Amino acid sequence: MERKIQAMSEIQAASITFATKQLRFAADDPESLVPQLEKACKTIEDEVTLVPKDNTTAPRIKKESVWSEHRSDLISIIAGAALFAAGMIAEHVMGAGISVTLPIFLIGYLVLGWEVLWTSAKNISKGQVFDENFLMSVATIAAFCIGDFAEGMGVMLFYKIGELFEDIAVDRSRSQIMDAVDMRPETVNRIHGDDIENIPAEDAQIGDILQVRPGDRIPLDGIVTEGESRIDTSPVTGEPVPVTATAGTEVISGCVNEQGLLKIKVTKPLSESMVTRILDSVENAAAGKPKIDKFITKFAKVYTPIVVILAILTAIIPSLITGNWGEWITTAITFLVISCPCALVISVPLAFFAGIGAGSKLGILFKGGISIEALKNVKAIIMDKTGTITKGNFVVQKITAAADLSEDQIIAMAAACEASSTHPIALSIMEEAAKRTATVQKAESIEEISGKGIKAKLAEGEALCGNRKLMDQFGIDISRQESGEGTEIFLALGGKFAGHITIADTIKSDAVDAIAAIKADGLIPAMLTGDAAGSANAVARTAGIAEANVHAQLLPEDKLNALKEIRKQNGAVMFVGDGINDAPVLAGADVGAAMGSGADAAIEAADVVFMNSSVSAIPQAIKIARATGRISMQNVIFALAVKLLVLVLGFVGFANIWAAVFADTGVAMLCILNSMRILLKKFK
Repeated sequence: MERKIQAMSEIQAASITFATKQLRFAADDPESLVPQLEKACKTIEDEVTLVPKDNTTAPRIKKESVWSEHRSDLISIIAGAALFAAGMIAEHVMGAGISVTLPIFLIGYLVLGWEVLWTSAKNISKGQVFDENFLMSVATIAAFCIGDFAEGMGVMLFYKIGELFEDIAVDRSRSQIMDAVDMRPETVNRIHGDDIENIPAEDAQIGDILQVRPGDRIPLDGIVTEGESRIDTSPVTGEPVPVTATAGTEVISGCVNEQGLLKIKVTKPLSESMVTRILDSVENAAAGKPKIDKFITKFAKVYTPIVVILAILTAIIPSLITGNWGEWITTAITFLVISCPCALVISVPLAFFAGIGAGSKLGILFKGGISIEALKNVKAIIMDKTGTITKGNFVVQKITAAADLSEDQIIAMAAACEASSTHPIALSIMEEAAKRTATVQKAESIEEISGKGIKAKLAEGEALCGNRKLMDQFGIDISRQESGEGTEIFLALGGKFAGHITIADTIKSDAVDAIAAIKADGLIPAMLTGDAAGSANAVARTAGIAEANVHAQLLPEDKLNALKEIRKQNGAVMFVGDGINDAPVLAGADVGAAMGSGADAAIEAADVVFMNSSVSAIPQAIKIARATGRISMQNVIFALAVKLLVLVLGFVGFANIWAAVFADTGVAMLCILNSMRILLKKFK
């Protein structure tokens, strides 16, 4: 279907995603083409319908029981099994002849296989020959033709049972993954005067007040207007520690209200809330098919016809030599059944979809199967410093005062100088002054000296507050002051050194353990930053990054050059950043990852987004990518190995058509279940 749509002149690009049952296509007038696209799909599968996707509406599909969902298949299997048992009893227990057994097996075969036969005939008329319906039809009809009635019907019975289990496994797999990532509410409790009305979530408007009870999921993005509680953000960010929410706190949809009753004012409708954005990102990611998925699709096109030709040759050539047509036709039938590539075509995209779902549960949003595939092959993890390894909130670490002054006096004078600045360094000085409850007097005059600091007139006299360059400009002797690990602010009063403040960014609490985990995975951690070398090396030492892998005082274009050099030395690299100036290097890396708290430009340019902005998400993402790649390869190797084994055993007479059906439907089901292990696995 995908190839047929792609071949249409009006279509610029098209992709059908098996895991999400979605068709995405680009065209000048897409809506007018929908009937034409549906017609193209129906030439291959009669039951296909195209339904426009509505992002605002939460799913209303009621989950049905296996009996309700597969009633017709179950009825035909039960009736067929009863007739098969009757035929076997008549043949082996009662010793009935062909006149009795043939009608029983034939009726049972038609009860089980009429749909397969009819679909096969329709597909042949459309030019679709090499599909599983055709292969099963030829295989079972051939068994009847050579007199193996029980085998012909039994194989169809076994095939139908296998197909049923395969369908159930696929449906459950899809459902399990979508349940993990689709947190959109069906209804919300809107407060209207003194009443509470339950309305569809898509009907809630910006400004509406919603009631969120303890234990309920926050339905839409909003602001708390009343109440106090603790919010579990792990469903969205993966962060296990709950956060406190009071009046004025912004809350995002998908998180869980743990304790108190809350009232929230809606700030974004369902279509723009976090729950919908996460679902969209997962669906978009599923549409980005990895190379192995594309390879399997191409492989199946070649593989099936080759095995069919091999089956024809097996039926004819040995039979002409030995004269034993029955034996070699049976062997050829085995080859035909084995040739169906379902296990490969279904399990690989499901494995990657499960990997995307596992990541979203931890607040890791992969933007495609290609991102996962690339991430499993990286050799070095390059990180920005500020906002990635560190929190990006500068804190006063040390205050040194001249002999006749106190630390509180130094911080109060520095705060007076920096009072009008919004720079992060100035804000950290103001916060420290407030913390110490120091009395900060207003400066009589303030003069900013670009790139150096502040000159101010205070009650104590003329003050200078800034870096070493400022002190040098005014001839202030600071030669006895040791350089600290961080940003240095010097203070002079009346032309003499007064004090020294060291300010440094604080390292994220999980950074040390995360970087140790990165090393344990055999990867090289490195740092690229625009900050000074002293500050960068101090953070690197604490975090556990070797000084040789620290590159400081870099402009954005320098970062990209440094990244290329690291790639040249070690192989594929992942870059993790959060700033606007990180966008070029994010795009230039083999895998770019952005912290969710970062700039929109960085998030847009990234292949992976860490919603909780934690460093521990980096090794988690790598483990998910490696597990996904490993399991998808296991599926490919296992499916091909079993099929090859049954082919060889069939050729030498040790495997029959029953084994061939297992190599088709049985292996497909096992591969699907294997893919789901990713969703159940714990990634720490």
